[in-house]
Amino acid sequence: MFYLDPKNDLTFKRIFGEHPNLLISFLNALLPLEDDALIESIEYLSPELVPDIPLFKDSMVDVRCYDKKGRHFIVEMQMLWTDSFKSRVLFNAAKAYVKQLGKGEKYKSLQPVYALSIVNENFEDSANFYHHYKIVCTENDHKQLSGLEFVFVELPKFKPENIVNKRLNILWLRFLKEMKDKKRGSDIPQEFLDEPAIKQAVECLEESSFSPPQLDYYDRYWDFVSREKTFREDSAEKILIAEKVGLEEGKKVGLEEGKKAGLEEGKKVGIQKALVRGKLSVEEIAEDFEVSIAFVLEIQKLAIY
Repeated sequence: MFYLDPKNDLTFKRIFGEHPNLLISFLNALLPLEDDALIESIEYLSPELVPDIPLFKDSMVDVRCYDKKGRHFIVEMQMLWTDSFKSRVLFNAAKAYVKQLGKGEKYKSLQPVYALSIVNENFEDSANFYHHYKIVCTENDHKQLSGLEFVFVELPKFKPENIVNKRLNILWLRFLKEMKDKKRGSDIPQEFLDEPAIKQAVECLEESSFSPPQLDYYDRYWDFVSREKTFREDSAEKILIAEKVGLEEGKKVGLEEGKKAGLEEGKKVGIQKALVRGKLSVEEIAEDFEVSIAFVLEIQKLAIY
């Protein structure tokens, strides 16, 4: 039996968008929630957030839900990192926060929004793979404005030894990182099968449980990711080549300008000496040095010699 990769758009949404118990386990394991504030039940929301400004039209997220306390959760699996991704996450979280409040309702009814983003690329210089953002006072980070919190996980940096106390954290992140496309059942770690939630998530990835059109979509998603990576790599290479060419051209131009400047300076010195000797007229000096009479007169006028 073969299994698919859970990071694919199709499989990720099947696991966490169709099985509330798995999403609850995943969120409780990875979000910075206190023990007395863990999620107990959820209701799914539409993944689409229709914006009021044209710049961000058709903004989609993978999974959205809220719990019985009214807290909203946005979960995304991002294969490729872009500079605008954080802005998009912020926009979606802020939109979800604002959308809670209907006309005439009081602001105190607003509940926190948590955005969890799993990223399959490195984007920070630090060795940490887990990044938690919230609104804090710059003078005292213990003071906080509740409402929006963000967690970004750099999956490639994750190593099991990074977390020593929360076993479910390790298992969920290992599950996302180690379950590869066409993985054989015999290669699945036993610890995945020993944890009921992880075992159920593994079963969701059985290739035989997907229809031919779904498998076609699955493959086309990887083709898209591959094309985007190739495009980015090609673009980066072209930029490096352009920079190298520009540097070489700059050197050539600088060398030519340097030669020209040196020649001009040499002519000035020669003209000065000719003027000091006084044996040649201004016209003769201009002809000998292949410069204009005005150029010689300018040197003479400035009394450089």
